[in-house]
Amino acid sequence: MNKCKERLFNGIIKENPTFVLILGMCPTLAVTSTLMNGLGMGLTTMVVLTASNIIISLLRNIIPDGVRMPAFIVIVASFVTIVQFLLEAYLPSLNASLGIYIPLIVVNCIILGRAESFASKNDVVSSLFDGIGMGLGFTLGLSFLGFFRELIGQGSVLSHRIIPEAYNIKIIALAPGAFFVLAALIATRNKIMDMNNKEIPKTGCDHNCSECSMREEE
Repeated sequence: MNKCKERLFNGIIKENPTFVLILGMCPTLAVTSTLMNGLGMGLTTMVVLTASNIIISLLRNIIPDGVRMPAFIVIVASFVTIVQFLLEAYLPSLNASLGIYIPLIVVNCIILGRAESFASKNDVVSSLFDGIGMGLGFTLGLSFLGFFRELIGQGSVLSHRIIPEAYNIKIIALAPGAFFVLAALIATRNKIMDMNNKEIPKTGCDHNCSECSMREEE
């Protein structure tokens, strides 16, 4: 269970695909003009990532090394096709908003990266939680980006007016705004992590004798 919690923490905080690894930037910057688009893209990617991790982990001892990557792509493409059909049937407006970026999930470096580096080398349960953790981290990243871009650029959240139109910074809702907001969120995340690390007291010897707190205590 501790390993499962570690995989969740790893994907959401420690190795967040959006704010730490800086992966999947194409959909991250392209579809996050609104919170709904970011949330929809993140959840869609999480479903595909989790399902493909499970299957790849189950088949890890069967797939020959020579065709490993083509096999991964076929597995991922199968789940992407299923998810796209479901979106077309039950959420056609979201499917239209995400457009070409749904089929492009097949070559998303987050999914293929986790398949190669983790699912193909670990058991099913660990791969399941790795997929959920990375998927949640990606979903949170896109949701935060979409929330701030929609709020600042359009003055609304989920199409509900929050800020009068006269105060909207419209460039934030456009392509350049994605870079500005992403940079601000990454900087904020790094600042918070630095502050948390400074609050953790050091234990043991760090070989810095001139400023050693243990020496002062003696």
